[in-house]
Amino acid sequence: MTKIKFGTDGWRAIIALDFTVDNVARVTEATSKWLLKQHKNPSVVLGHDCRFAGELFAETTAKVFIANGVKVFLAKDFVSTPMISLGAVKYKTQLGIIITASHNPPSYNGYKIKGSYGGPLTPEHVQEIEDIIPEKANTNWQSINLSEAEAKGMMEMAPLEDIYVKHVEENFDLNAIKNSKLKLAYDAMYGAGQRVMQRLFPDIHKLHCDNNPGFHGQAPEPIHKNLIEFSNYIKSRGDISCGLATDGDADRIGLYDNKGHFVDSHHIILLLIHYLVKYKNQKGKVAVAFSTSVKIKNMCEHYGLPLDVVKIGFKYICNIMVNEDVLVGGEESGGIAIKGHIPERDGIWMGITIWEFMAKSGKSLNELIEEVYAITGTFCFERNDLHIDETIKAKVLQNCKSNSYQQFGKYKVQRIEDLDGYKFFFDENTWMMIRASGTEPVLRVYAEAANKEKADDILADARKVLLG
Repeated sequence: MTKIKFGTDGWRAIIALDFTVDNVARVTEATSKWLLKQHKNPSVVLGHDCRFAGELFAETTAKVFIANGVKVFLAKDFVSTPMISLGAVKYKTQLGIIITASHNPPSYNGYKIKGSYGGPLTPEHVQEIEDIIPEKANTNWQSINLSEAEAKGMMEMAPLEDIYVKHVEENFDLNAIKNSKLKLAYDAMYGAGQRVMQRLFPDIHKLHCDNNPGFHGQAPEPIHKNLIEFSNYIKSRGDISCGLATDGDADRIGLYDNKGHFVDSHHIILLLIHYLVKYKNQKGKVAVAFSTSVKIKNMCEHYGLPLDVVKIGFKYICNIMVNEDVLVGGEESGGIAIKGHIPERDGIWMGITIWEFMAKSGKSLNELIEEVYAITGTFCFERNDLHIDETIKAKVLQNCKSNSYQQFGKYKVQRIEDLDGYKFFFDENTWMMIRASGTEPVLRVYAEAANKEKADDILADARKVLLG
């Protein structure tokens, strides 16, 4: 049988090749055994996003849990990952499981495991589950009838979307947003945020808010190259104040200003820190992934906030949020969490926070970004994903490890950091980073500089050196 391995954020595989009913049953069997060893009468909250065959895989998962004596709270219809995480907290279950491959291409599906606290299960516990995945699941799960299980109290249907909507309504001044003159737009990328956003903001301008399990052939990752249609929509209308996009399971954010320009997660993290500290008088630690902007350090120093920089993977940020007082936790890839919610990435929650900031301050997104720049200075961050041969990829990583790169074109390396990948500093505010993806056959190359021209130039020089 296939060896199943969990990556940076769950197990992901191509549907029908490795992501099969049998393999989903194997993973769930191991998860059940782990749960029963840890807890008496355990329970899980379970759901799926909009991907192909999500319902089939979620029902398989439910049957395996029930066959092993684990009670299941099953989501009604598709849900977002944050709804599952919030559901684990509200239902007081030991785990949350969502069938999703997040932002991966349409041919993938996946399996994410959440802890009782409403965030990613710790890497140590995930490893314990992975270590006991059997070669074959016990076949008795195939005889489970979900209607009978519900009648016996081993399964309950869970209105997770209703619970999430109520949670949003209790934590935001939605009236301030709705009564402002803001004209808002939303691109669901055919993902799991589509229905809840239309419930919360019935008058919103919307794109790709319909059921399309193949995501129109495109990976539902909220980065600019995948959102050109949304950007052009904002540009052509000319009256949209801000545009929000979320990925396949709605835990990542993409943002656009009123001119249709993409606002990256580094700027969003800085905006959130600025809003929560200056406007809402909140304090706490900031925890960010290794690939985020150095300007976050400047902002934290300005406001006297402690800063932790961790490995890439939201699970590392979640671990700090569960144990310490964290104001903002965030990644370069658009996964961000804030105080007052669950320790989980949530694209919708972050988007509404930015809209509330705009509504309460009466300022445009660009005016708020200028407030950030007044503290940190201007900057631009760019990323290239190199889909390259594994041999070249291995060679590049070996060169990084052996300290072979002292210069990229005209850019001379001053120092290197290697917490997770390799970050080459050309000065304290200008750097380039190389890292292999944990979930895809890709080499990621990042650059930060004072402006876009310089960041692009760094990436162009780096590409020449790396690929010869």
